[in-house]
Amino acid sequence: MNERETHTARLLGVESVTLTHFSSGDLSALMRAVTATGESYIVKTGPAPSLEAEMLRLIAATGAPAPDVIAADDTLLIMEEVEGRSGFSGAEADLARVLTALHHPNDRLYGFGEDYAFGRVVIRNDETPSWVAFWRDHRLLNNLAELPAPLARRVERLAAALGDIIPDTPPPALLHGDLWSGNVMASGRRVTALIDPACYYGDREVDLAMAELFGHLDGRFYAHYGALDPGFEERRAVYSLWPALVHLRLFGSGYRSMAEGFLTQAGH
Repeated sequence: MNERETHTARLLGVESVTLTHFSSGDLSALMRAVTATGESYIVKTGPAPSLEAEMLRLIAATGAPAPDVIAADDTLLIMEEVEGRSGFSGAEADLARVLTALHHPNDRLYGFGEDYAFGRVVIRNDETPSWVAFWRDHRLLNNLAELPAPLARRVERLAAALGDIIPDTPPPALLHGDLWSGNVMASGRRVTALIDPACYYGDREVDLAMAELFGHLDGRFYAHYGALDPGFEERRAVYSLWPALVHLRLFGSGYRSMAEGFLTQAGH
């Protein structure tokens, strides 16, 4: 066995495993581990495997589906292999049920208390009683030094007016934090797992905005999820801006027009 196989076997408490490639993303890699007796698990690398394990457990505790965590340390996360394929097309009604459970209000400060990361982009999660202050300081202004000057000025103007657009004390919900369609596993019309979380507590509409970034939540979703407060379209642009800025920082100028579009939609 190579060093990673030996380490995986140690975490599983078995004598040996065989690791094979499962899939690769921009920020992590997945492998399948098979033991000598035929049990199969998914092994993931990433920025903070033990913290991701905590996030998956928090998601499961709400009643939303998440992979069972088998073991985790500072280098690897070992999970059960879940049924289904990525993408929520056809399972929108069940996704509404899942997110209703996930987004049940909590008596929590906004944030998470522990920072996370998308690659080299640090996700600041300092806890704060003001949602406006959290989003302004840790999702908008923290990007300014990495942005082209004209774009940075527009983000700064939006940040100054943020309290006119988003609420300061929405019910704190556990957010998946990176809920694009590729992080939803579904089989048929049923969501089987939410994967690759970047959790924190905040306005539930953040997850809805992310789900719309590279996908579409149709009428079946909103019919089962429930009504949103007036002004959602403008708030969605503000919440969508953050992942657009992250993509711009990670992958380059091809995402600049996306960021500029959301700024325009938000009136800035």
